[in-house]
Amino acid sequence: MIFATVSVALMLSSISATSIAVAFPIITSYFMVPLTIAGWIISVYQLGFTVTMPIIGKVSDVFSRKSTFILCLVLFVSASTACAFVDNVGLLVFFRLIQAFGGGGFMPSAVGIISEEFPETRQKMIGLFSSILPIGQIIGPNVGGWLVDSFGWRSVFMINLPLGAVVLLMAIVLLKGDERKEGSIDFLGAGLVGGVVAFLMLGLTFLGYDSLKGWSWALFLASAISTALLIRHEKGAKDPILDIEILKRKPFVAANLYNLIYGGAVIGVLSLIPAFAASVYKMSASECGLLLLPRSIGMIVASIITSVYIMRWGYRWPLVLGSGATVVSLYFLSKEPASIVFLYGIMLFIGMSVGVISPTANNACIELLPQKAATITGIRGMFRQIGGAVSVTIATLIVQTVGDPSRGYAIVFIVIAISFVAALPLIFMMPSRPGAGIERSECSLKRLKPTTKERVQ
Repeated sequence: MIFATVSVALMLSSISATSIAVAFPIITSYFMVPLTIAGWIISVYQLGFTVTMPIIGKVSDVFSRKSTFILCLVLFVSASTACAFVDNVGLLVFFRLIQAFGGGGFMPSAVGIISEEFPETRQKMIGLFSSILPIGQIIGPNVGGWLVDSFGWRSVFMINLPLGAVVLLMAIVLLKGDERKEGSIDFLGAGLVGGVVAFLMLGLTFLGYDSLKGWSWALFLASAISTALLIRHEKGAKDPILDIEILKRKPFVAANLYNLIYGGAVIGVLSLIPAFAASVYKMSASECGLLLLPRSIGMIVASIITSVYIMRWGYRWPLVLGSGATVVSLYFLSKEPASIVFLYGIMLFIGMSVGVISPTANNACIELLPQKAATITGIRGMFRQIGGAVSVTIATLIVQTVGDPSRGYAIVFIVIAISFVAALPLIFMMPSRPGAGIERSECSLKRLKPTTKERVQ
């Protein structure tokens, strides 16, 4: 029941992120605003989601996991309800940001809860989370389309109220209250993390608007300056939001770089499949949506099987197998298969490849520091989201520059395939099996610089 509670929260976030795409054209026409403004309804959710993950991960590891999860749920449901009643596009964008703050906290806080509730089967249960998001990706567009057609665009937000209320009640009853852990929240560090990610994401977003491109480089510079300030601050912080000494260790660097590339493919380039199908194969909107179905089914099946056998298989070879299969799939996509049946088969194969990678990569990261599962999950999610944003920006620029969509997308698929090949050595720097990273992480922590208290002593 506890697993079901946190899983439904994750599914709500996934449904919200996908169903809005169906309602987006109608919302744009309702408010009678240009696409450059309406686009923020989607972009601001991605921005808030990315900024929130590492911060909520740290908060969940320091404060009560139950309280953190409930706070995220209340924010998400309240903002969803507000979105359903606004009559101003500016307010809609604002409440979408608040909704993202709640939704972005679900994954790190949920992983922290599962790590404590299922210590003996942590790898399996966290792995099963990978099957929840694709279920939401199937439900979101289909239920969203039915809701919009039947009750209007506001219904895609209102649906979160009854479902969220049920999850809230279950969380209050089922989740056990835990005591506050030792440590404090580095609020300045949290603000700097938010600044680094926000400036970077805004700069990438502005690249997509001709009238705002000039601001992109200023925002990139602001992100770089914030990064320098963050590193300087975190080195002297008593309880840093991002422990630089830990993050620069080889396994953590390898895991984060791999997740950056993974996010670039799965969250980024593969999200452009409907646009690819529409421009190259001239598919309708419903046909493009149907093309994503085999990918989601493949992800669900493969992630469940991988989660069940992950203790036996370990992490290394499933990651190698999944990465290799993704490279093969992207290569065939770049060749523009003439047969639609073959195209559907490729999408199923891609889904299975991602379904193998996702639970394995999730657990391999957490294995490095399992006592801070929520923090590690938040950082991992941040790198994935940034990778997705960067790859979408670069991919759209390539397609636009080349001029020919067919050739442009082929180049994009090949570039991502090469990135996965380049990432293979990173896999062998990460933990090879459950338990392999714990001893190494503890030894690494002992070699880190002393804390402020130890220096004073």
